Amino acid sequence: MTAFVVTGTDTGIGKTMFSAGLTARLGGHYWKPVQSGLDEQTDSEIVAELSGRPVLPEAWRLRLPASPHIAAAHEGVTIDIRTIDPPPIRPLVIEGAGGLMVPLDAKRTFLDLFATWGLPVILCARTALGTINHSLLSLAALRRAGVPVHGIAFVGAPEPEVEATIERMGQVRRLGRLDWMGQVSPERLTHAFDAGFPADAFRVEGA
Repeated sequence: MTAFVVTGTDTGIGKTMFSAGLTARLGGHYWKPVQSGLDEQTDSEIVAELSGRPVLPEAWRLRLPASPHIAAAHEGVTIDIRTIDPPPIRPLVIEGAGGLMVPLDAKRTFLDLFATWGLPVILCARTALGTINHSLLSLAALRRAGVPVHGIAFVGAPEPEVEATIERMGQVRRLGRLDWMGQVSPERLTHAFDAGFPADAFRVEGA
């Protein structure tokens, strides 16, 4: 088994819910390297609750709910991406924050971090209006940086034509789609994830 990096085309699109479902499906561990915002339930706490799987401590915990470089500066520290290495545990689901170009310091973004790891990335994209542009731009950025793309996972109501357009124009594998759930429980998430993603969607050749 391998590690997957889960990133998104934007923030608030269901990336954490997908990560919880994937962690449960793989029977793996979950890790969020950088958490900005501690006053409300964190992504790690959500995934632990919904997946029932072990969650590893974040490398950086920043109180301010803002872009990591701003949250870090607010606490008088600087995030050094050279110190952020994925734990060796496998299978492992790693969740980024927001989208690819979210800054970690004054010069580097999550995309730079993912490029140093070389792990397969799953791009989460909403199905709502605007997703074609955001998805194609994100896929182009990943490939330009030499990051391996495992596929794209949609979150939201079905939009077959939109999803097919992104799959075709982005030359990317469509992994499946997760229904958006207002009230979510571990049981509901497992049912929706199994319905939305085939058994072989997360198989990696040679892993």
